[in-house]
Amino acid sequence: MPKLRSGRTGSGNLRLFGVAHTVAITCLVLAFLVGGTQGLVIAALLGVLEVAVSFDNAIVNATVLARMAPFWQRIFYTVGILVAAIGMRLLVPLAIVCVGARLGPLSALRLAYEDPNRYHQLLVSAQPAIAAFGGAFLLMIFLGFVFEERDEVWISWIEKPLRRLGKLPRIGEMVVLAFAIVAAATVPSAAAFKVTVGAIAGLLCYMTVDSAGQMIAREADADGASRPRMTVAGRAAFFLFCYLELLDATFSFDSVMGAFSVTLNLSLITIGLAIGAAYIRALTVYVVRKGTLEEYRYLEHGAYYAIGMLALLLMVQVWRDVPDVLTASAGGMLIVAAVASSLRARKRQERAQLEADARAPGADVHIVAEGIPFVPRSGKNQHDHPAA
Repeated sequence: MPKLRSGRTGSGNLRLFGVAHTVAITCLVLAFLVGGTQGLVIAALLGVLEVAVSFDNAIVNATVLARMAPFWQRIFYTVGILVAAIGMRLLVPLAIVCVGARLGPLSALRLAYEDPNRYHQLLVSAQPAIAAFGGAFLLMIFLGFVFEERDEVWISWIEKPLRRLGKLPRIGEMVVLAFAIVAAATVPSAAAFKVTVGAIAGLLCYMTVDSAGQMIAREADADGASRPRMTVAGRAAFFLFCYLELLDATFSFDSVMGAFSVTLNLSLITIGLAIGAAYIRALTVYVVRKGTLEEYRYLEHGAYYAIGMLALLLMVQVWRDVPDVLTASAGGMLIVAAVASSLRARKRQERAQLEADARAPGADVHIVAEGIPFVPRSGKNQHDHPAA
């Protein structure tokens, strides 16, 4: 298992992204063996698309990964790549087809290679239920963030009302159940049951994860979110690792569906998306090691707003298709907006600090009153002040 070093140095960055480069080269060789030059080009294209679509996922993952000890960060980056490539982008879609078509795992795998069009159709038919699951799960994560009392507020006209609303008991669960009822009453009857089950399953999944987290926090006598950075280890870190993989699965399904518009070859889809997953994981660890979350005060807010936006778009997909470009770009635009707001806030803070230093007792400041300049009696420190 490669040893990751701090992203604060050039050699550390090379070591960090070197793993992603190795995965990419290996995958491209496999793609060439599977489909020749055309397979190589398709895998490379899918890798680029995965990075573009999942950029906001890296920032979201970083908000969780920052709590974990360095050992578990390495697990996320090494073992996690295999889980993301094989588990989340191959086995999860297969499991969906197994449930939707009532097929065994081997039959579903055989269908994917022998009749990829039928396999894709089964995935598309399951899209409303998947969207309901992902929308409910991600909405609960977003509401859990905005309902919590925090020192920093990014968009006050959104966060402050939601924070007051969050004081109502079980309001998040009621919102998801209301969505499930409305969806069941308005979607075609053939999809009503699946959508309802999907939404309730997403809610139950979140409640299970949240309950397990609270139990582990009580045993550790500290909440993972409030502990110092890079300190969560043991069972708590394993729980966060599983949570990250579940979050990744929710984010990645759109890229899996979009990959079928490029090719129907399941092997090339898995290989290409694995390339993108490796670079996204490298970027996630880099953001944590670089201290980017601390450097940009609203970046964490932007990540959770991206989760909330994706939740809303997934819920809309229960009724109608949402353009892939909108799903891919919405989260990224929120991340960019959060970075821009952080930079503006930093500049305001720096100006305020300079003004406070200038007004501090003993500061060499020229004061003008009634047109008569006032010069301090002692000029021994004047050469230390920029204005002197």
